[in-house]
Order: sequence, then C-alpha cells, then structure tokens
Amino acid sequence: MTAAVHALINDNKIEAAMLEIGQAARRAAAELAVAEPGQKDQALRVAAQELRHHTSGIIEANRRDLEAAEEAGKSGAYLDRLMLDPDRIEAIASGLETIAALEDPVGKTIAEWQRPNGLDISRVRTPIGVIGIIYESRPNVTADAGALSLKSGNAAILRGGSDSHHSSVAILTCLTHGLRSAGLPADAIQLVPTTDREAVGHMLKGLGGTLDLIVPRGGKSLVARVQEEARVPVFAHLEGICHTYVDRGADIDMAVEIILNAKLRRTGVCGATETLLVDRNADDDYLSPLVKALLDAGCEVRGDAAAQAADERVVAATDEDWGQEFLDSIIAVKTVDGVDGAIAHIARYSSQHTDSIITECHGTAERFLKRVDSAIVMHNASTQFADGGEFGMGAEIGIATGRMHARGPVGVEQLTTFKYVVRGSGQTRPK
Repeated sequence: MTAAVHALINDNKIEAAMLEIGQAARRAAAELAVAEPGQKDQALRVAAQELRHHTSGIIEANRRDLEAAEEAGKSGAYLDRLMLDPDRIEAIASGLETIAALEDPVGKTIAEWQRPNGLDISRVRTPIGVIGIIYESRPNVTADAGALSLKSGNAAILRGGSDSHHSSVAILTCLTHGLRSAGLPADAIQLVPTTDREAVGHMLKGLGGTLDLIVPRGGKSLVARVQEEARVPVFAHLEGICHTYVDRGADIDMAVEIILNAKLRRTGVCGATETLLVDRNADDDYLSPLVKALLDAGCEVRGDAAAQAADERVVAATDEDWGQEFLDSIIAVKTVDGVDGAIAHIARYSSQHTDSIITECHGTAERFLKRVDSAIVMHNASTQFADGGEFGMGAEIGIATGRMHARGPVGVEQLTTFKYVVRGSGQTRPK
C-alpha cells in the first residue's frame, strides 16, 4: 500500500484513501487477469513458507488482539474465533498450498459448440475483477480470502475488524512477500489500513466503480448492513441456523457421535448445528441418549415437552429458540412427525445454510436431500463439514445462501464469471 494512502488516512481523508485503494486494486486486477498460473501458485507457496517462518511474530500480534478482546469482555466463542496458535497457523499455510495445487480456473473452457454457419463459440471462465471482503474476528480470513482471490485472478481489498487488525497485518505481510517474489503487484491483496467504520461505507458504495463484488464474513448485524446498503453484488449468508434430523431409521450410536461433533466441535462456526430434530415415532432409546450425551458434554439443551421428559436437566424451549443461531454450547431440541415434519420445520426456521439427516433408510434420506432447500444438505454427516476446505476447495471466502451465481462454499471457481469467445472465418450476419 502506498505512502500516499497512509498519508491520506493520517489526514483523516478516508474517502480519498479508499478511492486510491480501489484504483490500485483495479490496476492490479488487470495484471492478475493475464498472469500465468505458475506465478500465482509461486506467490501462494512462498506466502505459506513465510507464515511458517514468522509463526512467533504472528502469534505475538495475535496476542495483542486477544488481550484487547478480553479487556472488552468478549465471549469465549468470540475469543476462540480470534485466537491463533502454531497449529492454526500451520493449517492456514497448508491451506495456501492446497489452493496453489488446485486447477487454475481462469481461461478454462466451460462449454463449446459450433453453429451451422461455421462460428465456433466457447464459454470461458474469467476473473470477476476486484473483490471486497469485510470481516470481523477471524484473522485466517485474511489469508483465505487473499489466496482465493489471487488464485482466481481477482484483486482483493480486505477490511478486517479492529479486533483482529494486528493479526491481519502480520498475515498480510507474508502474502505481500509472496506476491513480490512471483513478480505480481503487491496491490493485488490490500488491507484497509484503518479500522474507522467510514471505510466500510465507502466500500459498500463501490469505491468509485472499482469494486465488483463484496463478501461479508461476520455477525448478523454486519451481514445485514452489507446486504441492505451495498450498491454492488454481495455473496453472503445472514445466519447459520443449521439443523440435524435424527430419523427412526438412524443408527443411534452414529447419531450420538455426529450430533456431538455437529454442535460442540466448534460452537462459534456457522456450520454448527443449532437445532436437533428427532423423529417422535422412534423408540424412546433415540431421544434420551442424544439429549443425555449433549448435557453430559456440557451443552445446555432447550427442548420441547418430549425432550424435557427425557432428562430433567433440559430447559423448556421458547418460540424464539427455534430459528436461533446460538453460536455457543446451547442447542434446541424438538420432536417432529417423521421426515416430513423435519422438512416442514426446516422450511420454516432454517436460514438455508446447512441441514443434515441421520438415517439408514435410503428412501428417507433421498426425500430429505431433494426437498430441503438449503445451500448444503447432508446425509449421515456432521454439519461442521460445511466448509470450503472440507469440500476440497482449499479454503472458502464464505458461504453463500442466495440463488444467484454462487451457492454454498465460495471457492476459486465461484469467484470467476465467464465470457463468450467467438471465432469465425469471415462470417457476416444476413439482413
């Protein structure tokens, strides 16, 4: 980022600084669009090595963020999302290498055909252009978003939250080193150098036409604001209200293992199960062990009458608990009338993020998978697999629950658009 931008920020000329950032990103995007795949991959691999080499420095920067968050009274789940340790930094570095190893989507022919007049037409993947990513307490998004944007030939403008600013700056330094080592513009991945919220407002306006797409990663209030105010297209999900339905045809031991993982592996992620639905036609041996396992693991259970009868420790659920994203060790439990009852409940309360069924009955599973209209539907698997890395994408820039362009984990392929390439031999169109 240029000294001119920092000078503008220091003079509190945030709008001018953001416009300069957008223009620099547009220039970088033009170079990335025609960059060789090997250049982009080299940048990512070098950045991964830089992350490993500077692990201690990144952890020190992250410590400053964690201390500030603790002083601000942030929750345990919030601190978990913010925290970096050697294992998490290694996972970030490995993620960059995984992205580097993916097939480059830019220039890939999606379809091709020939018209009777001899014209050869092909649909070819191209970068979107300049992508703005607005996020809060997850410093790993700095690496994931920057890497996915780079691999797909897009320039990225990253606006992390004040809570993760020191961590993000340390990670960006590694990414910038990788870009320079590969002969790519350093402005291909930029981090907004101010935590002033005014910067977000300018991004939502499109930075003078230089911004092509916005991806928000954060809490409900952030995503709602972006969706309401943005003047450019948005990839986002508002909430991760995920359900797991245990059918009477389930293997109960499998169901217990899956639901514990789906709820408690990491309670603060958007793929965590928030509501457990259980077939009321199942034997009593289904509901009781599920509820008991959750309670014994330290999870608060808010349940309907049947769930309360299964264990005296269950708290009575309120109407607000159905459709609630707890992001904590809390789960709502409800009995339903078979798979159709589960489908109806999900249709009413789901955020169309991720919903799963546990059953050994193939027909019941297929009914669920076909009729539940969510971005991700699962059978006999934890909802915590709702992640681009777990889908083989290396990482994700977010989960999209809309129906236009991209849905589900947004990886390198979803960060491309396409153009039509038409090759002729002198054809003209008749009058």
